[in-house]
Amino acid sequence: MRFQRLGPAGAERPYVRSAGRLFELDRLAPDIDPAFFAADGIARTAAALAAGELPEAAAETADLRVGPPVGRPPAIVCIGQNYAAHAAESGAAPPEHPIVFFKHPNTLVGPYDDILLPPGAERVDWEVELAVVIGRRARYLDTDAEAEACIAGFAVSDDVSERAWQLEVSGGQWSKGKSAETFNPLGPELVTPDEVDCTRLRLRSWVDDEPRQDSTTADLIFGVAALVRDLSQYLVLEPGDIINTGTPQGVALSGRFPYLVEGNTVRVAIDGLGEQRSRVRRATR
Repeated sequence: MRFQRLGPAGAERPYVRSAGRLFELDRLAPDIDPAFFAADGIARTAAALAAGELPEAAAETADLRVGPPVGRPPAIVCIGQNYAAHAAESGAAPPEHPIVFFKHPNTLVGPYDDILLPPGAERVDWEVELAVVIGRRARYLDTDAEAEACIAGFAVSDDVSERAWQLEVSGGQWSKGKSAETFNPLGPELVTPDEVDCTRLRLRSWVDDEPRQDSTTADLIFGVAALVRDLSQYLVLEPGDIINTGTPQGVALSGRFPYLVEGNTVRVAIDGLGEQRSRVRRATR
C-alpha cells in the first residue's frame, strides 16, 4: 500500500493507493498522523481495502497539491554520516555508533513545495535520504525482527541543511543547521514494507538536472532495523516518528559542488518510493 496526503497545506486529506488505484481514507481516519498509526491504521486500511469499503478517489484528485505523507510527527530523528563515502567526504572516519541529531517537526513540507533559504543562509545543502516511519511504540528492542515489526513504511526525504549553522554555531549538536522551515521535504508517498526491499534501494539527487548523489542503501553503515533497535535503547520511538537514515556522498559540503541559491531546482529520488522536485527561493521575513 502507498499512502498520500493531498490538499492545501494544513488541510490535507488521507488517501491510499493499491493496485494502481487511489482510494479515499476519510471514512477510516481523518488523517495519516500519529493517531492513525497508534490505532493500527495500516492493518485497518488493508482490511478495508480487502472488504471493498473504501471509495475510489475522484479524477480531479490528481490536480491536488501533494503534502507530506505523514502529518504532525512527534519527532524527526536523524542519523549522521551513515554512508562510509559520505563520512569520508565530510572529513570523518565511519562512526562506531550511530550519530543522532534532531530536526524540528515543523520542517516537514510536501515533495513539490519550495525550499526556503533563511535570511543570512549562504551554505544550504541537499541530502537525499531514506525515511523510516514508525508504526508502533519501540522501546528497548532486543532483535532486528522486533524493530522491523515497528516500521509502518518508508518515504523519500531531503534533509536540507545549512552547513555554517550546522558546523560553526550549533555547539557540536547540528540541529541549528537542520531546523529551518521547509528543511525536510517528504514524500510523495509512504510505502509499506511489503512493497520494497529497503536494503537495496537506489538513492539519487540532482540540482538543475545535474547529477549529484547516486548510491544505494546497501552501503548504509547501520541498516534500517539496526537503527530502530539501537535508537530504542536511548529513547522511546512513538507512532508517527520519522527517522532520516543518512545521506550518501555527493553533497555541496564535499567542496565538489556549489551550495544552493535562489532559482535552483532540487530533485531527489529513491527507486520504488518516488521522486521530489523542489524549487529554491529566498524566504522573506
